[in-house]
Amino acid sequence: MSRIPPISLHRALDAAWRVPRGFAALSAVNHSVVGRRFIITAFIFFAIGGILAMLIRAQLARPDSPFLGADAYNQIFTMHGTVMMFLFAIPLIEGIALYLLPKIIGGRDLSYPRLSAFGYWCYLFGGTIILVSMLMGVAPDSGWFMYTPLASSTYTPGINADVWLLGITFVEISAICAAVEIVVTILKVRTAGMSLTRMPLMGWYLLVTAGMMLIAFPPLILASVLLEIERAFNWPFFDPERGGAALLWQHLFWLFGHPEVYIIFLPAAGAVTTLIPVFARTKIVGYAWIVAAIIALAFLSFGLWVHHMFTVGIPHLALAFFSAASMLVAVPTAIQVFAWIATLMRGRPQMRLPMLYLMGFFSVFILGGLTGVMLALVPFNWQAHDTHFVVAHLHYVLIGGFVFPMMAAAYYWLPLMTGRLPVFSVSKTAFWLIFIGFNVTFLIMHFTGLMGMPRRIYTYEAGLGWDLPNLISSIGGFVMTAGFALFVLDIVLQVKFGRRFRRNPWGGTGIDWAMPTPAPSYNFASLPLITSRDPLEDNPRLGADIAAGKGYLAGAPRGRMETLCVDMVSGEPDHVLELPNNDYTPFWMACGLAVFFTLFLLGFYAQSAIGLVIATVFGWRWLWSIGAKADPDPIDVGHGAVLPLQYAARSVPTLLGLKYFLAANAAFFGSLVFGYIFLWTTGPDWPPPEFLDADPLRLAMLVAGLAGAGVLARLARRANDKGDARWRALGLAGSALASLLTLGGLAALAFTDAPSPVSHAYGAITMAVIGYVMLHVLLGVLFSVYGLARSRFGYVSPVRSADMRGVDIWQAYAAITGLAALALITLMPGAFG
Repeated sequence: MSRIPPISLHRALDAAWRVPRGFAALSAVNHSVVGRRFIITAFIFFAIGGILAMLIRAQLARPDSPFLGADAYNQIFTMHGTVMMFLFAIPLIEGIALYLLPKIIGGRDLSYPRLSAFGYWCYLFGGTIILVSMLMGVAPDSGWFMYTPLASSTYTPGINADVWLLGITFVEISAICAAVEIVVTILKVRTAGMSLTRMPLMGWYLLVTAGMMLIAFPPLILASVLLEIERAFNWPFFDPERGGAALLWQHLFWLFGHPEVYIIFLPAAGAVTTLIPVFARTKIVGYAWIVAAIIALAFLSFGLWVHHMFTVGIPHLALAFFSAASMLVAVPTAIQVFAWIATLMRGRPQMRLPMLYLMGFFSVFILGGLTGVMLALVPFNWQAHDTHFVVAHLHYVLIGGFVFPMMAAAYYWLPLMTGRLPVFSVSKTAFWLIFIGFNVTFLIMHFTGLMGMPRRIYTYEAGLGWDLPNLISSIGGFVMTAGFALFVLDIVLQVKFGRRFRRNPWGGTGIDWAMPTPAPSYNFASLPLITSRDPLEDNPRLGADIAAGKGYLAGAPRGRMETLCVDMVSGEPDHVLELPNNDYTPFWMACGLAVFFTLFLLGFYAQSAIGLVIATVFGWRWLWSIGAKADPDPIDVGHGAVLPLQYAARSVPTLLGLKYFLAANAAFFGSLVFGYIFLWTTGPDWPPPEFLDADPLRLAMLVAGLAGAGVLARLARRANDKGDARWRALGLAGSALASLLTLGGLAALAFTDAPSPVSHAYGAITMAVIGYVMLHVLLGVLFSVYGLARSRFGYVSPVRSADMRGVDIWQAYAAITGLAALALITLMPGAFG
């Protein structure tokens, strides 16, 4: 294959991987296209969030300002926080990861290209719902944190809060999809030889970040679902007058909210770790220490959520624990900072444009970290809580720790995307305007906060000493905005008029710079064999060798979109992954969910089910398109290796992705259990006036049905492994029937035995737990029926067993969580009643 001219390889690959244009671009699923869409959309939202910030600063520039009224200000500051946190920061991380990951780990695309496309449409549609509400004057106005009881229907009777709850939930679907995509791609879709110990540190940062997203986002989704149900159907999860607890919202929100800070920081730190060795002309110091620090930081971040709740009246022992944990998290952060400094000291730093933004990052982020340690001290936190000191700290951490590194990353990787380098000097002027304007805005805000100015107020009286500091902060804000405008101008000028170059303008040593620029849709003409962490340093001609077809899977001899899957740890080639062509299914499936969320928002609750039906139909079509009707032949991938296609492999991305989706699902279930126990132990007016009065025979039948569905699915899988089609079909049919009977029993439990979900929070949270089980049992019916249909049409065999294993995994999860839920709602009343 290496004798084929590079241009012939390119033409064959381009014919298979070409991205459609015009209206057909809606069907594009290529990771570069989807990643660019995320990035561009996120920056558009960033611009909108910046405009909202300037409206806030214009209002606060002078005391008693008539510029904005209280209602408009509440909507604007809520939208500013919501846009920046949910529609800019996280989606930008997703976009950068989706665009870069295959390029830095040596793949041609992601593990599930259609899942990424689906996630983008969910993000776009959810964000659009939120923005349109602002244009219509019904934007969320209870803060980007949506605290109860302020966000309850009593105090926010319109649809303002519903817009936030439904819109953010829609967007968070995108985040979960991206997290699964990133984790599975990093673990399975690397190039040959890239073991975990040879993987670029950016890959480690993104892997840990995605893992955090799988655990951190479900509590927020649960909180949003519960509050929307309370607002729509009057179930009192957060209403203290009926046994609810407003603090439950804070716990669930900050179980997400504090890890989110590190979810935002870690990818930016990954960019810092990638860029510093390149511009210091040396290798990174402390690779293993940095990996350990990343993992430790992720672990510790989940023990800090009460850091935001020091003033709500929690026990002193808990205050001491969370205060210590909040300070301890500085240790893994410091390890990374010292590794960066040591790398700079060992090398010969070149102060090129990306390094300028990294120097800004160092100065701003370290100051933000120091004020974070101050806020971790309970006595100081009590004084500074809900003042502008916290606002300043937040922005020093997020802009210093995220925006500056991302701007450095933009200048570093933009040539890979565009094939052009900057030719104008606008960028340095933009940096200094942003850096000076930022510090003028937020450094002074620390002192404004220490002088007692609360956050979230739309005006203030003259004579309190806040007049001049606020004016200075506002001036700095407009200077910073001018800098961001110049940054955008410079990017446009680089894309349109930048200087063309050949490969690797920065002298990087990763395989991302072994590609042609701009990167083609297939990334690599052949997939390289990696033997170290710095492949371009080992072989400066690696790019030419890849283009000449000297790697694995050279060209596209079968006319299909193919890439390698490897062993998760060693990086040894495992099988060939055949990727889908461009497909409208993700777009239409997201449209179905958009119909559901929009109709639910407008109060058409029954009619909103139409959207779920549409999404389910296209989801079924999506799954049905995967697979083969005959056992595929092994493929010669080069270098003497012959590998199976994924349909005949054991460790396939499809099943790995299902397991990670279920990990996120388990985090959702765990949060629901936490909420149930929290209400039992801290909610007012407990024990409730009436309990679940479950018929013992019905409970026994439910236990048998849940366990039976799981056991029968396992038997069907084993029958398939033995080639016994008859018992496979019987097992699947029995599993579907057991799930269907269990569904009926759960409905009787909910509507006959359970107390009203309206009168007391006990009835509401019990119904929520039963509803969770019912949903998963219903999906279990669909899984088993799907398995039957796939068997009937020839997609299943002892070799092609992924469908059977998927049914088995789902039914096992439904059985385990269902039995745990039944134990919770039947045993808890006896233990605490």
